[in-house]
Amino acid sequence: MADSEEVSPANDPGNPPVRRLEAWDAPSLRGLVEEYDTPLYVLDIDRVRENARRLESAFPDAEILYAAKANALGAVLETLLSAGVGIECASAGELERALAAGASGSEVHYTAVNPPGRDLDLAVSRAEEYPDLTIIAGAQDTIDRLEDRGYDGRLGLRVNPGIGAGHHEKVRTGSDAKFGVPSDRAVETLADAAERGFDVVGIHAHVGSGVSADALEDHREFVARMGELAREVESEVGDLEFLDVGGGFGVPYRAEEGPLDVAAVAEATREAVGEVGARLTIEPGRYFLADAGVLLTRVNTVKEAPEATVVGVDAGMTTLLRPAMYDAYHPVRNVSADAGERERRPQTITGPICESSDVFCEGRELPESDRGDLLAIGNAGAYGYEMASQYNSRPRPASVALEGGEVRLTRSREAIADVTRPERTAGNRGG
Repeated sequence: MADSEEVSPANDPGNPPVRRLEAWDAPSLRGLVEEYDTPLYVLDIDRVRENARRLESAFPDAEILYAAKANALGAVLETLLSAGVGIECASAGELERALAAGASGSEVHYTAVNPPGRDLDLAVSRAEEYPDLTIIAGAQDTIDRLEDRGYDGRLGLRVNPGIGAGHHEKVRTGSDAKFGVPSDRAVETLADAAERGFDVVGIHAHVGSGVSADALEDHREFVARMGELAREVESEVGDLEFLDVGGGFGVPYRAEEGPLDVAAVAEATREAVGEVGARLTIEPGRYFLADAGVLLTRVNTVKEAPEATVVGVDAGMTTLLRPAMYDAYHPVRNVSADAGERERRPQTITGPICESSDVFCEGRELPESDRGDLLAIGNAGAYGYEMASQYNSRPRPASVALEGGEVRLTRSREAIADVTRPERTAGNRGG
């Protein structure tokens, strides 16, 4: 085969547009559990790199940033930076992680929502060290607070376009008043910022998360509004470096869902933006990561109930929150050695958390489960470990990364002592 630079990602059989759960090698997953135990997050770094190549092929002239909130693991940030992808940071912690991973200031956008004072202090401090860093404000008040801190550097404005899309109402940010300055006040806000000495460099908006092909018209309308706004800003305020239309590119979680045609999304985006002087910027998150990760969990209890066979596992909503938070669907596969020989039956997979919402699936047809079986939960690379918690005083799981045939531990498994350590170090009892 030719070198990867000579192969179009769209035609590369080693870089399919979606990686299904069935494509993961069951014996290899079982081997990882023998060494690292469960619950265990597994992330394929090579797949992250392949997904980046596909996006770069579809958007060759755009600036691509990675929305770090999807998975801020240092290995992920380093991989994407080495692939020429910048980092979009939604918090001071993500900003610190991006810089620690080797990002230059020009590769980072800090796009916090209602940032606390200490976060702004850190961002302004880092901007002094990295003057090419861009801070994006989502409120006039944030601009005022930046000025109070002596900041007059690179400033972008987050705009609320009044249109939202995405897989769940909780992630349709484009029409939520929490996010951004209303678009009809954007020009005057930016003009005022420029008069006050800020270096106004761009505008930003995000329509929502998990946008599918069915929502392409909403995406097109959103981008068209942003293109019109960019032309108005360039006419009234001055040239812009970038027009950031966010990310939110969806991935198929269900087997019957086809992959997003990212080339079609790119073409629709370019057509909708129209002629602007600013560089088009996108900032996907889950598209890079979702199908690059699985969560491995062990069956500990099988209970026959009147309504269902309830299968208890050692992962729960503290390990993977999306099903409880968004009613999200994740594929589940029994990867035990003899699973293919068993009769399939409807099963409800639940975790150990004392909440009725701690359920991964209900009535899912799977090979009959036995205590000790190993289950794999697919599409767990994005918003999996990032949303994990210590609720019920449960330690967070370990995670490993696969790259070039090698395995490395990227996050150590927490112990109960790690959960109680803040109390002990504070001098309190109970640890």
